[in-house]
Amino acid sequence: MVSMFRLVKHNLKKRSLRLFFILVILCIDSASALSQTTSYHQFSPEFQLNRAFSEKWAAEFVLNNTFSNTPAEDKVFKTIIQGSSVMWAHYFFSPRWKFSSGLGYYYNHDQPDMGQYEANEFRFSLVGTYFIHKIGYTLSTKMRADVRYLQNEEGVYEDIYRYRQMLKYIKPFNSQVLRQGVFYGVASEELFFRSTRKDSGFHYFDRNMFAIGGGYMISNDLQVELTYTHEFVPRDNGNILNNLITVSLTTNNLFTNISHQVGKLLSPAADPE
Repeated sequence: MVSMFRLVKHNLKKRSLRLFFILVILCIDSASALSQTTSYHQFSPEFQLNRAFSEKWAAEFVLNNTFSNTPAEDKVFKTIIQGSSVMWAHYFFSPRWKFSSGLGYYYNHDQPDMGQYEANEFRFSLVGTYFIHKIGYTLSTKMRADVRYLQNEEGVYEDIYRYRQMLKYIKPFNSQVLRQGVFYGVASEELFFRSTRKDSGFHYFDRNMFAIGGGYMISNDLQVELTYTHEFVPRDNGNILNNLITVSLTTNNLFTNISHQVGKLLSPAADPE
């Protein structure tokens, strides 16, 4: 009886997750159809460098560029609309909780939702992530607050406060856990809310991002991931729909691993007995 109850409960969870993501897609499609929408195609290569200092503390450095077509240029790879570099510090409070803080610089150029001008941006972020680890998958929810100092068309910096809520699902395909040689799928839904700004259109709801894709663990310290993101941006002068392909390369303890390999090559071979 107990095992049957657990099986029913497990099936209900799976169905709830599927229903959630189906509803998200339907909401996005219905919202985008309410008013005039302009679509853009984008591509973003991303590099993530992680370094663990202890069981509790880790650092992360993220480099990212985003290419896009714009109203003035049809070809995707002609314009970099955003480049960024972000440094993160992570504290693993428990197996279920991780707290992070980040400081980043963003260079915005011809952003469709901002206007045809160049803008520097400095961003400070605080993040809390709650994990639900289950056999065969991981579900997490991320709460993020951003303080953005963004340059406007007159060159003056404005402070903008933004809150982001994400739900993320990761499913290994050929193993119960993520490890070397494992393929996995990933899906996420994130809602953005922001303080008012003169070009914000909808003053508090900023955007919605739904992402789906997969990755491969080349080794325990190296993985590659490919995702498609459907981003809906509501604005008074016309909604924006971004179709973004992201290729992400993540490495853990890169320099430590390199130094170990170099040490092995330089160390003298053991004398034969």
